[in-house]
Amino acid sequence: MRVLVTGPTGFVGGRLVSALRAADHDVVALVRDVDRYDPPAGVEVHGENLLDPPASLPSVDAAYYLARATRRDAADRERLAARSFVDAADDAGVDRVVHLGGVAGGSTAATAARREVEHILDGGDHDLTTLRTAAVVGAGSTTFELTRQIAERLPVILTPGWVRTDRQPIYVGDLLEYLLGVLEAPATRNGTFEVGGPDVLTYETMLERTAEVVAGRRSPVVPVPVTSPRLSAGWLWLVTDVPLSAARPTVVGLREAVVVADEGIRRHVDVELTPFEEAVRAAVDDRPTAAAAPAAGEA
Repeated sequence: MRVLVTGPTGFVGGRLVSALRAADHDVVALVRDVDRYDPPAGVEVHGENLLDPPASLPSVDAAYYLARATRRDAADRERLAARSFVDAADDAGVDRVVHLGGVAGGSTAATAARREVEHILDGGDHDLTTLRTAAVVGAGSTTFELTRQIAERLPVILTPGWVRTDRQPIYVGDLLEYLLGVLEAPATRNGTFEVGGPDVLTYETMLERTAEVVAGRRSPVVPVPVTSPRLSAGWLWLVTDVPLSAARPTVVGLREAVVVADEGIRRHVDVELTPFEEAVRAAVDDRPTAAAAPAAGEA
């Protein structure tokens, strides 16, 4: 199958391109700057900026929409990119689109913007499959890098009180299996599915278990009365290498419980889900390889 991937330089997108090639698909990577993208062997590169419509797409059987904007005006840019993509996909006759949504649940502005993107993508002539995911465990994920660095660097972890919200993180390898699996599952056309790992954990527990894996110790987590996302992001910026621009939206997302409410995807795609500690070990082992990735992010 000939498949297009938008966002191939992102955390998930880069891995998806390689996974599609390994599954013998013909892959076209859509990038804004062809000269700055070093594709895996056998990947065709198509230069296009979805933020500068009208855009055009090559002829493909299916497309993955993983585009993400990270600037302060991200919501407006994501809406513009989605509309541009839909128009281009309609012109190119794309039959199938798979969209990776951001957060499974929640009521933040970022979540609302991503739901609007889903709505825009659903307005095209193609069949749309949307996967919604919570935190992704993998080297290069903003959430994982924050978690790993906090656990690794602080023998006693002082954190804002929102560390006691529930999460259902998924290992990036499992997420890739779902992304590839829906392409081969006709029943997932025009469906929206939530995906998560086998463990529901508070972020506090995620920190404690990550510390055991990466630092070989059980670091106590002590919540402190910091409620402002700005202050929380500033604290994360002080104790980690994650840029403040990436830390703040991550904090906003972490303040809300995110747990999969519907496991309907498992009726169509069979994935043996990776336990959290095992996922952390795999992510730590993968860090030297992922260090060359362009930028941290959920997609």
